[in-house]
Amino acid sequence: MNDSLLAYRAEFPIVDRVTYLVSNSLGAMPRAVPDRLAEYAASWNERGVRAWADRWWSMPLTVGDEIAPLLGAGPGEVAMFPNVTLAQAAVLSALDYTPPRDTIVMTGLDFPSVRYVYDQLAARLGARIVSVPSDDGIAIDVERVLAAIDERTRLVAVSHVLFRSAYILDVEAVCRRAHDAGALVSLDAFHSVGVMPVDVRASGVDFLTGGVLKWLCGGPGGAFLYVSPPVRDTLEPALTGWQAHARPFAFELEMEYGHGAGRWLNGTPVIPALYAALEGPRIVRQAGIEAIRAKSVRQTARLVSLADAHGWRVNAPRDPARRGGTVAFDVPNGYAVAQALLARDILVDYRPEAGIRVAPHFYTDDREIDDAVQAMESILESGAWQRFAGKSSVVT
Repeated sequence: MNDSLLAYRAEFPIVDRVTYLVSNSLGAMPRAVPDRLAEYAASWNERGVRAWADRWWSMPLTVGDEIAPLLGAGPGEVAMFPNVTLAQAAVLSALDYTPPRDTIVMTGLDFPSVRYVYDQLAARLGARIVSVPSDDGIAIDVERVLAAIDERTRLVAVSHVLFRSAYILDVEAVCRRAHDAGALVSLDAFHSVGVMPVDVRASGVDFLTGGVLKWLCGGPGGAFLYVSPPVRDTLEPALTGWQAHARPFAFELEMEYGHGAGRWLNGTPVIPALYAALEGPRIVRQAGIEAIRAKSVRQTARLVSLADAHGWRVNAPRDPARRGGTVAFDVPNGYAVAQALLARDILVDYRPEAGIRVAPHFYTDDREIDDAVQAMESILESGAWQRFAGKSSVVT
């Protein structure tokens, strides 16, 4: 078939050298990133401390403006953070949890790093966490989430797309129920932004976090936070710093928050990561998120069909409307098989209780999907996975 999105392969040099099926973990690097990093180095070298006034100081918001259209947000509504854990911690720190509004609703399948910060801080802030479990390790019953939200709920902090199974939660339903109950919603959209449409206005979400690391192909250190305008200036995050001050260069000891997205920032930003973060979102916007989603649905359906043909368990939703960009294959000796695939330059990853996660993106050729599954079959049948049994690697 004619796949116009394959024209963007030229923007990602690594796809000419390997089969890149791991954009759910780390997106391929755009070819222009070295130029952006060279700009950073030249700015530091040539302008020195003046680089802050030239560009650096405002980059947490100007880079946020590159991402905002992919969220359905407007200019000046997205602020950059070093990682989602800190962005979610800022949200958590901005609310009071005085009884009876002392409850945070989460799920049993949220990303562990986010869950760690909530679990550790909630009790110290006087909050209690209600966690909605999963019956099958793949989906979260949205009706159970809605039932968990009541007059005690202060915040609902959930994932848009679950990291293990790529299950898509019905965010609109959650937001409606939460707002009816007088609660706010914080959405972790790390596994949705860049591979499917996201619209903060349509969903009514109060907070949204994500990052450029995965589907946006922007590298580590570039996470982001959106706070809805009705909520943004009414809260004061305790996790803060001098960038959030109304007059940061007055160096006043007393905190006076600025306005807009900037009031949610904290300390000195990670400038090299912000330079690296620019190109990926621009390419994704140019390619078009609707076209990216349509291709993702088609290619993940192909993966599910191939897994079924081999009799492998699929730890992903069958309904494409509830499936994100990843399909997890639960094959025998999955971790070792994943290592064998990596050794063949077929880049995937492995997650416990999920299996081998395969994540095509808009630069993926259909033939690469078939070849990867054939390689998986060959590794299993030949016993090639045995060479990797018992080994560990940070790659997966």
